[in-house]
Amino acid sequence: MKFAQTWRWFGPGDPVSLRDVRQTGATGIVTALHQVPHGEVWTTDEIRKRKEMIEAAGLTWDVVESVTIHESIKTHTGDYRKYIGFYKDSLRNLASEGIKIVTYNFMPVNDWTRTNLDYPMPDESKALYFNWVDLAVFDIYILKRENASDSYPADILKEAEQRHASYSKEQLEELAGIVMFGIPGEKKSTVAEMREKLKVYDGFSHADLRGNLKSFLSEIVPVADELGMQLAIHPDDPPFDILGLPRVVNKQADYDYILGEVPGASNGVCFCTGSLGASPQNDLVDMARKIGDKVHFIHLRNVKKDAQGNFFEDDHLGGDVDMYAVMKELLKIQQGKPAPIPFRPDHGHQMMDDLNKITNPGYSAIGRMRGLAELRGLELGICRENGW
Repeated sequence: MKFAQTWRWFGPGDPVSLRDVRQTGATGIVTALHQVPHGEVWTTDEIRKRKEMIEAAGLTWDVVESVTIHESIKTHTGDYRKYIGFYKDSLRNLASEGIKIVTYNFMPVNDWTRTNLDYPMPDESKALYFNWVDLAVFDIYILKRENASDSYPADILKEAEQRHASYSKEQLEELAGIVMFGIPGEKKSTVAEMREKLKVYDGFSHADLRGNLKSFLSEIVPVADELGMQLAIHPDDPPFDILGLPRVVNKQADYDYILGEVPGASNGVCFCTGSLGASPQNDLVDMARKIGDKVHFIHLRNVKKDAQGNFFEDDHLGGDVDMYAVMKELLKIQQGKPAPIPFRPDHGHQMMDDLNKITNPGYSAIGRMRGLAELRGLELGICRENGW
């Protein structure tokens, strides 16, 4: 059995239309109600409206990415119990419309983080890039986080000081916008707002965040089990602490804790090769083998790292991730599953005619279609050689 082939779509405002998606070879859609404020209930009417829109285009809504977790749940402050109740209501409403796979993450304050959204590749396409020096410039000189210098080694601090001195006001403003970019279609934070959000986490430890994640799952997993749903936690992106914030979903020990502490059929993982692959400590084949049938959703993306820990998003079959070996292990898991695991080509280079268009960073059509084509071919080859 092969994977279900899906495509992330950011709703009616996405520059990539559902008609475009049909022409890529994908059959399913991964989307979310990005217009709903974080933490609020997804109503049945809004879910049905989005589902009908997708189905009218000849596609199916296969995965939710994401039902965003309100920050108060992560910190156990304010009305966090109310928001847990809202989350349960959203799951029930999704299940009532037949949508059973829900992705989410537990990254505090910032979602995925990059420092360059148009990193030039040798073939003149553009990729997403993360650079520690630029993050330090933002953290120390723009955000001006207290004791931010303590988060970086001496060589990064020296380079950051030099780079900050060389950047114009416009370049610094651009860098700030990139670091705080967040999810396409959602409200962007200002530097002042980011400072206020970070204050809530003063003195917050990895143990605190991990404990609050366990508490959240202890509430949510029984509901999802009852509804026959699959929850898929996405790893931290990038997979290490940033901006003084703890991150607790980025290595095998984290998954051992998440899956072991809250048992339940619904409690599972979104296996993202790009996020996990950005950390040199992660052996992705071994991780896939250990997580096994708890892989509920798959993101296939590749990264290329350097000695300093910076990385750019490479071709799907390039980079440091052995995509053949990882996909083979994931397809082994698939053979024991009663239904196809959805996968999507995660991100893609801005290339060809898309270079002349305004696109969501990482989510232009042509680069992802190239990735999907390459991954489908790799999948077919692995299945044929193994008789699957």
